[in-house]
Amino acid sequence: MSRTASRERSTAETQIRLSLALDGGESSAATGVGFLDHMLDLLARHGKLGLEVEANGDLETGAHHTVEDVGIVLGQALDEALGDRVGIRRYGSAIVPMDESLAECAIDISGRPLCVFDADLPTTSIAGFDTELAEEFFRAVANSAKMTLHVSVRYGTNAHHIIEACFKAFARALRVAVSIDPEESGVPSTKGTLNE
Repeated sequence: MSRTASRERSTAETQIRLSLALDGGESSAATGVGFLDHMLDLLARHGKLGLEVEANGDLETGAHHTVEDVGIVLGQALDEALGDRVGIRRYGSAIVPMDESLAECAIDISGRPLCVFDADLPTTSIAGFDTELAEEFFRAVANSAKMTLHVSVRYGTNAHHIIEACFKAFARALRVAVSIDPEESGVPSTKGTLNE
């Protein structure tokens, strides 16, 4: 079973092309937002994903549209690549330290989109990436992938470290949630579906 997807999104604000392979492959990110590229690279590395992203956005107005739209397209690709969800573990969680910061993530590939992002982030910009965009990214992914996503930061002071811990925790939790469970022959739900 091929667990891959390719998606494109073109609006007046952004043009995005993304390919995703849940079971690994090449990774690259060129969004015009250096910090986002860094986060996508480590998402692919720690999630064991094949992930290639190209984006052109209206960066003269800030990175908001690019970051959110990349999240939307990644979520759509996750939804497509997961297909009927047969045999997946469904749930995943991880706690990741990044120097003085500690973040945790819990995922349910539930068919019900929800994002809870609980982080006391310093209000700053990291190479053009406003810290508030981290929540926008995760919300966009959760909504488009139809997953329940909880990301929380227990503590931390450095904004770069906090956000990196969040992305790594998300990657590690996602890696488990999308993995194939050899003891699960059907859809891991009493409803019989995880698409709605």
